[in-house]
Amino acid sequence: MNRISKLTMTVAMATGLMAHAAAAEDMRIAVVAKALGIGFFEAAAKGAEEAAEELGDVQIIYTGPTNTTAEGQIEVINSLIAQRVDAIAISANDTDALVPTLKKAMQRGITVVSWDSGVAEDGRMAHLNPSSNPLIGNMIIKLAADELPEGGQVGLLSATTTSTNQNIWIEEMNKVMGDYPGIEVVGTVYGDDLADKSYREAQGLMQSHPDLDAIIAPTSVGIVAAAQAVVDAGRVGQVNVTGLGLPSEMAGAIESGASKSFAIWNPIDLGYSATMMAYHLAKGDAQAEPGAEISIGRMGTVTLDETNSAPMADPFVYDSSNIDEFKDIF
Repeated sequence: MNRISKLTMTVAMATGLMAHAAAAEDMRIAVVAKALGIGFFEAAAKGAEEAAEELGDVQIIYTGPTNTTAEGQIEVINSLIAQRVDAIAISANDTDALVPTLKKAMQRGITVVSWDSGVAEDGRMAHLNPSSNPLIGNMIIKLAADELPEGGQVGLLSATTTSTNQNIWIEEMNKVMGDYPGIEVVGTVYGDDLADKSYREAQGLMQSHPDLDAIIAPTSVGIVAAAQAVVDAGRVGQVNVTGLGLPSEMAGAIESGASKSFAIWNPIDLGYSATMMAYHLAKGDAQAEPGAEISIGRMGTVTLDETNSAPMADPFVYDSSNIDEFKDIF
């Protein structure tokens, strides 16, 4: 081999090693959904990728179980620990059951934050709420009450019995029920964030309560299923479905009249913000302690409270006046 060939090979090998080293230095942030295949979390993953592109030295690993169980997420977390990721940002299926496994992750030097649905304080460094829990709780009952000026019967279709965020929102809703006289919650059912079960539970609510006026579903899976159940039961105009949903999935329900309005924050913004929070904590640019300010990029900054939690933004109401603006976005 002549000298020029040797030199070319040396340069090529050095370049390859440098590229490999640069790739190895990328921070790997795992964004863990409650379950794969849910539109809300798919949109959040897009936001995470946006943040990674903006930061420039981040690789996103979007993952989750196939169903909304703590056991499924524990299996995913153990796999991420084995991969030695730098950070885990998780929307929890159970506030307490994940704690031992996430504590193990933190003991291995992995930054852990929760978002959307929180983990108990011992199992994470910080939590990003999509909005203020009291604001969400008030919003979901207000959306139903606004269409029932004379009062009426309301049923709740939630996710799972252990879903941290839904349980907190319902608790906050109950605190302000006195502000909506004449509104009576007649039943609460759980669809486990499965479309077919949520559909059946919505049917059951209408059958058990023939005078039902509204179904509140604080879950993007449940609200779509409930709206379809109302259409199939021929109850459009009698039972109004509201709660939290995605414009892309609820446009048909608004058009049919099964839903008058619903609310949600932008899941793209939420995935983006959770990634930014995880990045700055893992990088050491911010500390997970009460009063700390953490940059979440184009969304501004958040300030951690005494539980190391912070809200991202207020929920936004969608109805027939604006649904067309957003239905092709998320």
